[in-house]
Amino acid sequence: MSESSKMLAQYVSLTDIERKAIDILPKSVRDYYASGADEELTLDRNTSAYRKLLIRPRVLHDVKQLDNTVRLNIPGNEDKLFPYPIGIAPTAFHCMAHPEGELATCRAAGETNTLMICSSLSTTRMEDVMKNAPSGTHLWYQLYVYKDKRITENLVKRAIASGFKAIVFTVDAPMMGRRRADERNGFELPAHLRMANFDVETLESRTLEAKTGVSGFGKYSSELMESALTWDMLKWLIDYSTIPVLVKGVMRADDAIKCLEAGAKGIIVSNHGGRQLDSAPSTIEALPEVVNAVRGRCPVFVDGGIRTGTDIFKAIALGADMVFIGRPIIYGLAVSGSEGIKHVLKLLRIEFEYAMRLAGVSTIKDIRSNNMVVHENFYAKL
Repeated sequence: MSESSKMLAQYVSLTDIERKAIDILPKSVRDYYASGADEELTLDRNTSAYRKLLIRPRVLHDVKQLDNTVRLNIPGNEDKLFPYPIGIAPTAFHCMAHPEGELATCRAAGETNTLMICSSLSTTRMEDVMKNAPSGTHLWYQLYVYKDKRITENLVKRAIASGFKAIVFTVDAPMMGRRRADERNGFELPAHLRMANFDVETLESRTLEAKTGVSGFGKYSSELMESALTWDMLKWLIDYSTIPVLVKGVMRADDAIKCLEAGAKGIIVSNHGGRQLDSAPSTIEALPEVVNAVRGRCPVFVDGGIRTGTDIFKAIALGADMVFIGRPIIYGLAVSGSEGIKHVLKLLRIEFEYAMRLAGVSTIKDIRSNNMVVHENFYAKL
């Protein structure tokens, strides 16, 4: 066993890894990763809502052999089989957590055959991420829209040319939510880092100047990102892109239907990790509404608040085709680079398999088709 493996063996849950990461990261960096918007009600609700869902186990079902595999019905992605319904969500500024940053994250994704969504706000150029990815790594590119349309167009062109398999359009950020921790800390990127995807653009590749009470990233987003996000923008992007477009940030049935009508090939139920509108529902609460509206016409994914294998089980039972993991990936990266991320994914996979066997199901289809998960009120029969 390697020294890294021996060290990681002491962390037997994602909570263990998070505590270690919080301990070693500088305050402004850990606050940037961990914080939510305003009173952080939505941030907290993302995790607490899972605790109100209960798994109804079956007995006397053969669970010796499990089939956890997932194949996504998205054009250009159908031939890829993933071993677990677990992907890596787009998160910004990986080099704040570890010197190898997105390269380490991508390596972990490739070595575990895990779908990864790469952020526009990467501290490594998208071309370098793709060039250094292990053979067969499956990558999607997350897109923010900028006021200068030429920048958005060029990001899409570069993602397609680099070999990304889909564009993930984030639609819940006409402006960034107010994150008080960043304002208190006067957060800005460390001096040695850049938003590397903009090193060839006529766009500031640094967060703007910050001070106590003012977030440099907040200033950057309000001054440079497009606030006039409309359905016409989605339709333009779908027409412009030669690879599938998925929509991230949908929380309502009517919006999900409009996304389908516009030509979107997938929907990610997301509230930006509780970092945008506070007092919004958790994503697991919003998931069934979107799934029921879509009715199988495209894959539906969910992120936010997932910290255990039983959380993944619950999301799959309520209709998700796959879940995406955000903060825990960053924490694993901070603790031990790509090996830390692989450990996070390993823990989730083990816990998911435990949940399947102990719940009496052996396939993903079984999870979805046997009324396996209910709200705790189901048992409040007074």
